[in-house]
Amino acid sequence: MTERKPREMSFTSWIDQQILDAERRGVFDNLPGAGKPLDLKPDDGGDYGAAWVRDYARREGVAPEDFLPTPLKLRREAERLAESVADMRSEQEVREVVGELNGRILAWRRIPVGPPVFVRLMDSGEMVDRWRAAQAAKARLATPAPAGAARGTPRVRGGGGWWRRLRSRRAARDMRG
Repeated sequence: MTERKPREMSFTSWIDQQILDAERRGVFDNLPGAGKPLDLKPDDGGDYGAAWVRDYARREGVAPEDFLPTPLKLRREAERLAESVADMRSEQEVREVVGELNGRILAWRRIPVGPPVFVRLMDSGEMVDRWRAAQAAKARLATPAPAGAARGTPRVRGGGGWWRRLRSRRAARDMRG
């Protein structure tokens, strides 16, 4: 540990003295990269500050989206939720996750910090409908086809109408994104 700075000495002269003492002791000899230029130039010829931040984030393992302002993070999280709703275990879990995200969106709306970007609330009913459609699709894939379907004969469904076909087409479209 270094000694304390004497009261009569300024910080700059004390720091310079510490560096000179370290140089005399050889602390800075044989450091890795000694005599080589610093690699500060960005690859694309862009901004040095942005290149430094990208390199720092990569070295420290920080996700690039952690640098986004809050409203953009919330929007991205809403997009991911819409994509991952099929992997959830129950309707209750879907409703809880949507409610938690909506709570954070409302908290940000109360005291917006950052750029004025509108973030819409997630519709829990819509997310539950997506989840149900995904579960129905998984169930259809898990059940074996009837014997007639294997030979190419069409399956005849009992009941239903144009609204059911429309609903299933919308669910399939929503699943595709």
